[in-house]
Amino acid sequence: MFRVVPFATVLLLSAGLVACSSDGQPKAPTASAPSPSDNPLTHRGGVFHQDWAMDKVWEDGLAEVATYDAERVVYGEVRRFEYTLITVKEEFNQQFNTKTDDYQRKDLFPVMKVNQFCSIPTENYPYHFLTSVFFRRDQPVQLLKLTTSSQEWCGNTFKAITDDGLQYQQTYNSYWDGEGVGRRALPRDVLFEDALPYTLRALRFETKPDFQARIYGLQQTSRAAAPELYSAQVSVVEAPPADAPEPAWQVRVRLAEQKENVYWFAKAYPNVLLRQTTWDGRNLWLKQVRRFAYWPGK
Repeated sequence: MFRVVPFATVLLLSAGLVACSSDGQPKAPTASAPSPSDNPLTHRGGVFHQDWAMDKVWEDGLAEVATYDAERVVYGEVRRFEYTLITVKEEFNQQFNTKTDDYQRKDLFPVMKVNQFCSIPTENYPYHFLTSVFFRRDQPVQLLKLTTSSQEWCGNTFKAITDDGLQYQQTYNSYWDGEGVGRRALPRDVLFEDALPYTLRALRFETKPDFQARIYGLQQTSRAAAPELYSAQVSVVEAPPADAPEPAWQVRVRLAEQKENVYWFAKAYPNVLLRQTTWDGRNLWLKQVRRFAYWPGK
């Protein structure tokens, strides 16, 4: 099997997976109002296929459900569990910016939804995470909306990021002292680490792009401090045959010194994520991918 043993230098606690109390004093988040800016990565003819999700495979009414063997560091130990990625096309309405129940409305538009779910067992109590990212179907780079929540015995944390057309607005409700309830503005010309398993599928892999991008760090945590913004380097090469179970592209995302994530995507469309390793030990290996209707009545 092509598994990689996590580096011994991995942080004692993966980002946000910490005990109920902390030795340090978290800083209270500060709000900012960055100037609106355009993301050059959204331009047609750039390093991304902007129409990547327009293929008819997404019009069969079914969801792509990919299941992974997963690892993540919690309480200083590598925990093994199952991780699920659900990718599906939905119809949103503009009024509520969510999946519509009325398909006769005049304000509908298609989106791609990616749900990321896991339950991580520990000897103390389990950690539960659900993250949902949304993109307009014809725009795999510019995030439309992101929501993420964590639930464990210490409490709940919820974060939401929405695009108001000028910048991103993040709202949060955290059980951590120094965080609590708040709101902050984020720049719009960015990518999000949580969305990379979807966004990177739209790369023009065959051109082997090598480019810079500003990327916000992981939001799938129990914390709600101001997210870290990295000036990252992204590069694509053909993956060595031993790296993946089928022909694949390897995408390296160097967030910072000693912070590199690596993703392997199938060469064949729809370029399923086959494998992932991250600097903090969040590792995935594809077990199964299928298309089916996971919701009642379908």
